[in-house]
Amino acid sequence: MKLYLEKLHDHLQQGLRPLYLLSGDEPLQLGEAADAIRAAARAHGFAGREVMHAEGNFDWSALASASNTLSLFAEQRLIDLRLPSGKPGKEGGAALSDYAANLPPDTVLLVSSGKLDKTAQNSKWFKALDKVGVTLQVWPVEPAALPQWVAQRMRTRGLAATPEAARLLAERVEGNMLAAAQEVEKLRLLYGEKGGEATVDVAMVEQGVADSARYDIFELVDTALLGDAARVARVLEGLKGEGVEPILILWALVREIRALEEMAWEVEHGASVDAVLKARWVWEKRKPAVRAGLKRHNTRRWSQLLRRAARIDRMAKGAEPGEPRDELLQLALLIAGVRLF
Repeated sequence: MKLYLEKLHDHLQQGLRPLYLLSGDEPLQLGEAADAIRAAARAHGFAGREVMHAEGNFDWSALASASNTLSLFAEQRLIDLRLPSGKPGKEGGAALSDYAANLPPDTVLLVSSGKLDKTAQNSKWFKALDKVGVTLQVWPVEPAALPQWVAQRMRTRGLAATPEAARLLAERVEGNMLAAAQEVEKLRLLYGEKGGEATVDVAMVEQGVADSARYDIFELVDTALLGDAARVARVLEGLKGEGVEPILILWALVREIRALEEMAWEVEHGASVDAVLKARWVWEKRKPAVRAGLKRHNTRRWSQLLRRAARIDRMAKGAEPGEPRDELLQLALLIAGVRLF
């Protein structure tokens, strides 16, 4: 069954199908669609999860083995299969067709794929998955439609953008939807969360989006991951001098901690670092920093850092005593591998 992205939320409210195939080359929407399905699976009791990366010399018999094992122990689980190339090959195509013909009980299969061409969509394996499950193709938003997409995303974040503000933000990110989502989140942190719907105008976008300090925030994240403690302190001091709000700095750090926690979990459960970075669309320039972070901390440690970040969030909002900027420095240093005590 083919499904459009805008209908996914309503579909998941009605229950889960045993199989989902997501495909496309727009990472933000593809990733968010996969997140929505994973969240729905958890809500329906599919507590277990097995991640597979189908690339290189991947053994496709592992798919059948996993489904049989899950059935044997009668545990509701999600099989999260990553197919970056969108080309399973002859062996993979046969394995996917066989899976569709013999759906195991208490199991949801989520296949996340790169863009599928016409040949792939006419293949036996694609038609087999479409027959018993849901196939959803993610398309990039056309430049002319991006302002409307920005305005809609702002509304979901409690912001009302003027048409001029939405157009300006769309122009500034030059069609990069990941960047657009980050900027909307930044605007939410700066102007939202104050009760009611905040209206964002051109001046707010110019002040928030055009602020070059945002590059320093992301520079802080990578500097911490690379373990350069001295530079971490200098960048944080510079951000303080520019008047960058602690909550904005915290957002950037938390975003990275959550991503690294998930990546570390996948590595600890058998995925290669290269496969994880590719599946997460980590830019080539950032790979050394992310690799360093994964090498330095395991899943348990990233979880501890996330809990520490939650305490800083309460401090920044006045719900707990403490100085957020001091705590931010300690958090960034801990990410960098500094032992504070």
